[in-house]
Amino acid sequence: MPDALAEVEPKAAQPQVAENPLETEQAKRKKKPKLMKIFPTSLIKFHTFQNKEKGQAGATSPITKKPKENLEGPCGLGCIVISRCQRFNKLHCFLVFYGLLITSQGIVFGLKELSIDTFEEGNHLKDVEDLLLPLPYDISSFLVAVFIAYYGGKGNIPRWVTFASFLVGFGSLLFAYPYFTEGDFKANVDIEEDICQEMKTVQACRKTVPSFHVKYFVSFILGQTVQGVAAMILYILGIVFIDNSVAIHSAGIYIGIMEASFVFGYSLSYGIAAPLLKGTKNRTSAISVEDSYDIQSWLQHWWIYFGMVSLIAWSTLIPLSCFPHSVQGTAKIKAEKLKQPHPFGGQIKDKEFETSIKDLFATIWVLLKNPILICLALAKASGSFVFIGASEYLPLYIENQFSLTRSIATKIAGFVLLPAGGLGELLGGIIVSTLHMSCKALMRFIMVTSAVSLMFFGFVIFINCAPVPLAGINEDYSGTGQLGNLTAPCNSHCRCSSSFYSVICGRDNIGYFSPCFAGCTLFKTLNDGKAYYNCSCIQEGLTTSDEQGDFIDARPGACNTKCYKLPLFIAFIFSTILFSVLSNTPCTLTILRIVSDNQRSLALGLTYVILRIFATIPGPILFKLARDSSCLFRETEHCKRKGNCWSYDKKKMAYLMVGICSVCKVFAIFFTAIAYCLYKYISKRDGDSLHIPVKSLKVKKKGKK
Repeated sequence: MPDALAEVEPKAAQPQVAENPLETEQAKRKKKPKLMKIFPTSLIKFHTFQNKEKGQAGATSPITKKPKENLEGPCGLGCIVISRCQRFNKLHCFLVFYGLLITSQGIVFGLKELSIDTFEEGNHLKDVEDLLLPLPYDISSFLVAVFIAYYGGKGNIPRWVTFASFLVGFGSLLFAYPYFTEGDFKANVDIEEDICQEMKTVQACRKTVPSFHVKYFVSFILGQTVQGVAAMILYILGIVFIDNSVAIHSAGIYIGIMEASFVFGYSLSYGIAAPLLKGTKNRTSAISVEDSYDIQSWLQHWWIYFGMVSLIAWSTLIPLSCFPHSVQGTAKIKAEKLKQPHPFGGQIKDKEFETSIKDLFATIWVLLKNPILICLALAKASGSFVFIGASEYLPLYIENQFSLTRSIATKIAGFVLLPAGGLGELLGGIIVSTLHMSCKALMRFIMVTSAVSLMFFGFVIFINCAPVPLAGINEDYSGTGQLGNLTAPCNSHCRCSSSFYSVICGRDNIGYFSPCFAGCTLFKTLNDGKAYYNCSCIQEGLTTSDEQGDFIDARPGACNTKCYKLPLFIAFIFSTILFSVLSNTPCTLTILRIVSDNQRSLALGLTYVILRIFATIPGPILFKLARDSSCLFRETEHCKRKGNCWSYDKKKMAYLMVGICSVCKVFAIFFTAIAYCLYKYISKRDGDSLHIPVKSLKVKKKGKK
């Protein structure tokens, strides 16, 4: 045994001997006054490395041969290498530009979702169109995940990330295209104000602009497809590159920063785009009546935002392309990792597969036979439903539960609640890295944080507000009308349309669908907003007069709910999201540790495939179905197409949101518990070989021959 170990140590030290002359050569070149070197030292280093490999061909197995172990090169753009820029050849510098790119894609993702919501609402899409429009992002990433993970993991990852930065910028421009080119877009509102008029002509079936509709569909399908490909490069290969470049117990912090960058960008998009979202209160379509004169400005802001994000993403192109295959210090870190035993010892074989399709499917089959990996991937998919619900359901829930405008509800979701996700991602990485958690400790951490978030969900369901009386929906016009019918004897002569939703609050503290359904025949624009007069359906309540002495019957906006539970709701939802996402980074780290080094990227790719199949593709559809099932009153005058929902059942919304997320959290705990038990069983069964590194064992066998 001592003789065998003596043979291993010189072989492990040979790459270091090969590097010393190169470092001396680089030191000599730094003394030269020239700042530019035409021939990169990375090529010299790689050539020297190849010669060493050829000299050891008779003593090294093809399986343990690692031609990519020492690919630390200089920082430069192609053949141009600047000596003074080598100080930036570090992971921290890479993480700055990589984090900026991740943030820009988070902004694009949020803007895309808000834009789609506005487009769906204003164009009354068919059910199939409504469900399929947001899916190309997840479908494209699902289709390319394993291929990018397998072939990208064997290539130059910084070059792949550079390509992803181009795709993020290009995809953002595709999103901007329909807004930029549709200069003659017209609002589909042809009346100034929806008041009671006996001779009024209302066009119930309003046609949208066909060219804008087609351009939007094509551009957003292509844009989401491009963004889906870019996302797999960033979130699979980027994580592997970070894990290669840092010590085992430091990876959590860097991965947490990466995940938090995306959530920060996503939250920022909500704050940026909130002014462009016309509120549910006082709206007639995607564009309100009172703002119909500002259509061109509305379109301009959308394409400007997408264009700015494209520039931010492309600003990282040149810096990211300058990084070599491995940053400085990677070889030393990898050597330290090889000294540490793998959790499963002899159960995991660090086998190098080739690049053929046959080898790809062979590797996938090996991973599919890893039950711990499959359970953790399913746990990650189940746990992600909370953030999916927060992004898809939460703004609408806040808007209807607390009677806020859509713009304010979106700002609350973006600036108060969704940052809890970013903080949770960051804290999760910091905690597991600081405590140097093992795989078993990581899985225990996942189960505990998921259980705490489930407990907070139980409190959220009790925080709701009483419904506001709305005539014709949950109030029967003081006994003169019927529930579910907006028309009553007091407004039957007004020729009102349910296509125009502009809620007002009468002096009787009852809300009305629009001034027309309240029977109002006059309105004035006062210093403190509009006011409505001569409303035939409003007969009770205290009267107030304006400056001219006329009695005001109603004002725009929903009636005051007198519900002050919003701060409490924010506190509980913030805590729920925070503890839910605390488990994301530990779950990713556990997946990286339970497979061999050569299978890490493909393991992440397979995880994202499972995530797409069981979470991000069905998740938005499930929450949209829950939203539609909570609808109390829907517009029905749109040419055999499903109209907008104008009022929701608050209690049903709360039960559905909490119920779906709670069930998914229970599944996350269940799958993590199975993975934990399997891990304990396998590691205990293989405990005798835990102290022997697998790679060193292979080299010793070769050295004995």
